[in-house]
Amino acid sequence: QVQLVESGGGLVQAGGSLRLSCAASGRTFSTYGVGWFRQAPGKKREFVATISWNGGESYYADSVKGRFSIVRGNSENAVYLQMNSLKPEDTAVYYCAAGLRGLATMQEEQYDYWGQGTQVTVFS
Repeated sequence: QVQLVESGGGLVQAGGSLRLSCAASGRTFSTYGVGWFRQAPGKKREFVATISWNGGESYYADSVKGRFSIVRGNSENAVYLQMNSLKPEDTAVYYCAAGLRGLATMQEEQYDYWGQGTQVTVFS
């Protein structure tokens, strides 16, 4: 069993940066694929970024490509989402998820564990 805890969210002005962390406890998740998703008020949860177990593959939603970066910190048993050039439309609750298969995937159903989310609010 893996417990995921997100942190690093907050209030930031448009154009600013935040780094979200997804920390795992319970067991190492260096063999898991990890994804970040987000849900804005009144909207469905959507894919943001994903990385494979060894960091060899990563994918991004078109809306964040070139601005966000997902990296693994296996020594810290964590995965990070660096968010730059933030826009008001990035405002959402951000969730990390881990998948046993180790894949980098955009599909929510491929993930076995989910965190509780961290709020990101971008104001203009």
